[in-house]
Amino acid sequence: MHSFTLIFLMVLAAGLAIELWLLARHQRHIRDHRGEVPEAFASQLTLEQHQKAADYSDAKIRVGRVSLVYGSLLLLVWTLGGGINTLDQWWSTTGLGPIGAGLALIFSLFFISGTLDLPFTIYRTFVIEERFGFNRSTARRFIVDLLLQTLLGIALGAPLLLVILWLMQEAGSYWWLAAWVVWIVFMLFITWIFPTVIAPIFNKFTPLDDENLKNRIQALLERCGFASKGIYVMDGSKRSGHGNAYFTGFGKNKRIVFYDTLIDSLTEQEVEAVLAHELGHFKKHHVKKGMALSFVMTLVGLALLGWLSTQPWFYHALGVERSSNALALTLFMLVIPVFTQFLTPISAWFSSKNEFEADDFAVDQTGSEPLITALVKLYRENASTLTPDPLYSAFHDSHPPAPVRVQHLSSKIRQTT
Repeated sequence: MHSFTLIFLMVLAAGLAIELWLLARHQRHIRDHRGEVPEAFASQLTLEQHQKAADYSDAKIRVGRVSLVYGSLLLLVWTLGGGINTLDQWWSTTGLGPIGAGLALIFSLFFISGTLDLPFTIYRTFVIEERFGFNRSTARRFIVDLLLQTLLGIALGAPLLLVILWLMQEAGSYWWLAAWVVWIVFMLFITWIFPTVIAPIFNKFTPLDDENLKNRIQALLERCGFASKGIYVMDGSKRSGHGNAYFTGFGKNKRIVFYDTLIDSLTEQEVEAVLAHELGHFKKHHVKKGMALSFVMTLVGLALLGWLSTQPWFYHALGVERSSNALALTLFMLVIPVFTQFLTPISAWFSSKNEFEADDFAVDQTGSEPLITALVKLYRENASTLTPDPLYSAFHDSHPPAPVRVQHLSSKIRQTT
């Protein structure tokens, strides 16, 4: 057995074991605290609502555990089991040429993988989400969404992969630098067109027509120095009962978007507080910093791929008989998450730090109480658990646990009294 094969298997097994252990801790912690609403929320949530959130999380954990093991086994089938090698051998006989066959290899791999993962998506949507009252999608809408996502992935992904494969073939040993520039341009382009071209494919966006709320938001935007191309309400309720708010795009193409479910469940002051939190991410440059970090990590990844693509052992150790640009790219995309999953706690820590900073900004704009009540309502309406396992949360959650976050906001009230 090649040494890298052994390393790959050991890291994969270690990652899977850690994830299963964390899930077990998380599930046990939620079950142990199911019988009583946390004291900080006792006046705002009933025991029935708290138990619904616990049971919802428990159901997601159970299917997540199966999906995790299934995904690891499928990765082994694709790599050491010879799945990718078989696909490559078939496409290499079609006469499409290195780039055409490589493009076909990548798309067929992800199409098959997506199809094999489809039962989990269906179960989550039509069993778990349905059981807890969140699913509002129909089988027809689910199928249409799936087809649209596939066509959009091909329309956007094919040109990008075509250019990258061409650069790998023609641009010499430093092709990865050129590919990095192409990736940056592509991501900026997608971010720019997303609000006006991509998002409307799946949802309907209508200008906010509540004049009182609109005036309140406009005043907040002026105080924060935030310019947008409009405030819109998205028909998120046609697929899910979950609520959210976000801003999207960049430059002069920014949009503020509220889910209709959020507008229906929060007061005007609470909506303003939620938006102030989102604007806090903008004012604290979290989006720009995240994008810059993403670009740096992509550069490092492409440089690593540039080196690995020239190493015969990289292919042989992962169950592939020959080397090619498409195979290098495919193996890298499949295998690199196995090694980078251990960076998740670092990412979660930075994300939580950003959430606290955005909360602090919102407090300066609207005060603590509207954001606290809005968050409690969102936790309740989305059936988010109030009692996550601390270690699991530190490893995975992009937001601080509800009690920690509310305590932080409550401390701001005490500081001003």
